[in-house]
Amino acid sequence: MRLATETPLTHRERLTRGLAHTAAGPVDVALGAAGLSGAAVRRGAVELRRRYRESQLSDRVAEAAEAAARELAAAQEAVAGFPELLEGRPPRRHVRRSWVIVAAAGAALLAGGVVAVLIRRSNRPQESSPRPPSVDAQHKI
Repeated sequence: MRLATETPLTHRERLTRGLAHTAAGPVDVALGAAGLSGAAVRRGAVELRRRYRESQLSDRVAEAAEAAARELAAAQEAVAGFPELLEGRPPRRHVRRSWVIVAAAGAALLAGGVVAVLIRRSNRPQESSPRPPSVDAQHKI
């Protein structure tokens, strides 16, 4: 619906507007295609960079695995040498005996503490409530 105050376009204005829209369409298409191409190139570069870092990471993991294997071999050699070191020593039974003595002393201390708390609670006088009883204390016969 046109307003009565609008003047109709002249042929020149109509031609100019049509050419402008016609020229803008291919420009938008070209800009969109260039933008999509640029985004694809950027994604490809990011993917290549990620793959390169993963390959470096896998190399580092392989180096760490080799180092761990060397350390494990050294530890196995040290463990294999333990029986030779322990052959000259008598078995150490007094360590186990001392743990038993410490455990028995701890249990006795704990039991003594429990008894002391129970005695203290039983010797305490019963506190009466400042409020009157809610139930009649006198038995009715």
